[in-house]
Amino acid sequence: MLNMDFEQRIVINTNELDWVKSPMPGVWRKRLAREEAERGHATSIVRYDAGARFSQHDHPLGEEILVLEGVFSDDSGDYPAGTYFRNPEGFIHAPFSKEGCVILVKLHQFAAGDTQHVCIDTHAGQWRPGNGGLQVMPLHNFEGESVALVKWPAGERFQSHRHSGGEEIYVIEGELIDEHGCYPAGSWIRSPHMSEHNPYVERETLIWVKTGHLA
Repeated sequence: MLNMDFEQRIVINTNELDWVKSPMPGVWRKRLAREEAERGHATSIVRYDAGARFSQHDHPLGEEILVLEGVFSDDSGDYPAGTYFRNPEGFIHAPFSKEGCVILVKLHQFAAGDTQHVCIDTHAGQWRPGNGGLQVMPLHNFEGESVALVKWPAGERFQSHRHSGGEEIYVIEGELIDEHGCYPAGSWIRSPHMSEHNPYVERETLIWVKTGHLA
């Protein structure tokens, strides 16, 4: 098991991790959290080399993907960087990438009853005003679990707050800062239920954030 104690705060700069081979040729991983070697709960950064393919498979308890670089493809089409997916249990596909891609992947983590298939091109999505100068693009909500992109203008500060149900962040662009440290693009932060921090940025920053799923 790797980082499966959800009561512990975890911070990983994925830029500092080495790529590890997956069972499929041309598909590489940086493991962030994992229940078992090739099954169960897993959070990873995955890289497809140009032309790499994964065999057809389904997703017990779902698959969540954010395309970070390149173009990710499967039986249903081609999806460029900025695409957000939720593939529920029972969804079957054989993913590949013609030109190569990098994706954030979460497996086996859907709440019971969450069966919605989601595919969002975030470059075409609508931003909503958030607290202060923040802009928020909601991606998914289900029974207290919330997923969104949050855009921070340079110099923005957010009030100190607690994370009911925990919080998970991936920094896509810029740098997030709080009293615990600085988190450049490529950082993954998982904070437990009722943890607290006071985040801010010095330059424009974009994060993927998920809350309410770690209670």
